[in-house]
Amino acid sequence: MNFDRFLQYFVFLACVTLLVKPIGSYMAKVFRRETTFLDPLALPIERLTHKLCGIDPEQQMNWKEYAFAFVWITLWGTLLLYLVFSIQQFLPWFYPKYMSTPMTPDLALNTALSFVTTSTWQAYGGETTMSYTSQMLALVTGNFLGGAAGLAVGMCFIRGFANSRDERLGNFYVDFFRALYWLLLPISFLGSLALIAQGVPMNFNPYTTAIGLEGQPQIIAQGPVAVLEIIKNLGTNGGGFFNVNGAHPYANPTPLTNFIGMLAIAVLPAAFTYTFGSLTERKREGWTLYILMAILFSIGIFSCDWFESKGNPLLTEKIQLSEPANLEGKETRFGIAQSVLTAITTSNTSTGSYNSMHDSYTPLGGMVPLVDMLIGQFIFGGLGGGLYGIILWVLITMFVVGLMVGRTPEYLGEKIGPKEMKLIALYILVTPLTVLILAAIAVATKDGLAGLTTNIGPHGATSIVYAYASCNANNGQNFAGLSANSPFYNVTTAIAMLTGRFALSIPAIALAGRFSLQPTRNPTQGTMPSDTPTFAVVFIATVFVIGALSYFPILVLGPVVEHFLMYEGRLF
Repeated sequence: MNFDRFLQYFVFLACVTLLVKPIGSYMAKVFRRETTFLDPLALPIERLTHKLCGIDPEQQMNWKEYAFAFVWITLWGTLLLYLVFSIQQFLPWFYPKYMSTPMTPDLALNTALSFVTTSTWQAYGGETTMSYTSQMLALVTGNFLGGAAGLAVGMCFIRGFANSRDERLGNFYVDFFRALYWLLLPISFLGSLALIAQGVPMNFNPYTTAIGLEGQPQIIAQGPVAVLEIIKNLGTNGGGFFNVNGAHPYANPTPLTNFIGMLAIAVLPAAFTYTFGSLTERKREGWTLYILMAILFSIGIFSCDWFESKGNPLLTEKIQLSEPANLEGKETRFGIAQSVLTAITTSNTSTGSYNSMHDSYTPLGGMVPLVDMLIGQFIFGGLGGGLYGIILWVLITMFVVGLMVGRTPEYLGEKIGPKEMKLIALYILVTPLTVLILAAIAVATKDGLAGLTTNIGPHGATSIVYAYASCNANNGQNFAGLSANSPFYNVTTAIAMLTGRFALSIPAIALAGRFSLQPTRNPTQGTMPSDTPTFAVVFIATVFVIGALSYFPILVLGPVVEHFLMYEGRLF
């Protein structure tokens, strides 16, 4: 790694670290319903919303009621988006001449579920399938709904640790609209203005036909790009206005817009650790969670940078390249540093917004974001999901340590008994069961293999696993060599998205409900501190050991085999 790339990674992580405390403290005030500088504008809107929707802000919910409200709003969001997609040809700003990919019912349902679950899995080309109205009305709305719902679930989980003998976990709808009015909408407004200033379009102009240097016509879509591009990152959604996402010069014209987008992805999930520490009155624990995230993030950055900087030995040796770095599929204006930074930031969150083609990464370079998605999206994770994801891994670590020393494990004064461990085990098993079973069905069936139009062998296997891992992680990025717009993949990826959204979040909500009923215990001499370097080492080892036990065979059959074949000069 050269100094320039190291400096870019360091500056990014330093900026995230500096923003953790002020933004985390602000979020704590918002969800405590304390006074903030946005109250004069947001409070009247909140009161009007409560009145129109019949919400009693003083009514508290237990975990079952909270989970039901979370599922309910997701259902209504899905129906809204599906309706818009179904009638988009009758709505304004629809240009049938350029809509080359038809919006079939299975694609419409897959896309609707994708955006309300923050997966934003795109089995279509944005500018060749979606009208300006669908992009702005449906996709932007889905991004806001999914992000706000995720923050609300994260707050519910925090209250489970903050409460003592109290089943009340807040009100989902109050948390939802607070996340919307105090966080996502105002930050998105300012962020979209910054993108417009950098050259991102925000208009409703018709598609433009230009003549290229070779004399061939080129169709250029414009539209309300800026409003979608900021919330796709801020809400950890990721679905872009254009088919090539952040690699498109209209979506991401400069290194500064790329940097802004990456900060928008990481800052809220990272700052949520400080919110957790503040609301539970354990700020040291909150900082410990953030440090663990930062360490694992750095490991991913340096690993991916190493593999991409080494490049493909076949090209380096046979073509005598002066620079061995793998630049295939990467924008020249971003290079290795900004491409790797984006790949790791998006794969460590449930965002999936990319500015380079991960399908063109070296085998082990592409394996790094795949592993990030498989181990559970907690570095920094999605809005809300990243926090409860890392805490559930902390609870597993505590359970392992408890087995070693023969004591009942506990965390922050909460006992981790058999019923709690069943919920935690369910959370850990969801991803491998979903991803591996669906991938096995895909590679064993004609319809699944039909999607491998450009890749076969180990790379094709990686493409299929990558798709289901991305959908289950509610991420949305993919290996472009897999043609996923078919009834088979539209149905199976939708199953993965629903599983990743509800089979992970509902056990977390249930666990919060169990912890909220427990009395808070004071630590004893036998309690393992969870804010020490020793615990950090045990935690990281636990993550890698359990991850290896779950996914090592499929990783060997995919990227690892491809890596050795590459060095033997026999690529599939």
